[in-house]
Amino acid sequence: MSPTIQVAAIHADAPAGDPARFIVGQDPEGHWVAIEIHGRAGGLFRSRKAAVDYAEYETGHRPDGVLLSGERIELRI
Repeated sequence: MSPTIQVAAIHADAPAGDPARFIVGQDPEGHWVAIEIHGRAGGLFRSRKAAVDYAEYETGHRPDGVLLSGERIELRI
């Protein structure tokens, strides 16, 4: 079993001027997840495409804005 990356859904210490970056991957149950690395945004999605589309939109389609995770990630609220 591979390790799970846990990202909290709320992180008040994130720098205000830091540009949004997202991690997209699957949670332990196989759901697609997109999570902003500072916990400012994110959600569960029906497909990988939907998660990536959301993350790309939220980052203004910046080339470095979306990272795909090969490990399980978890949206924690």
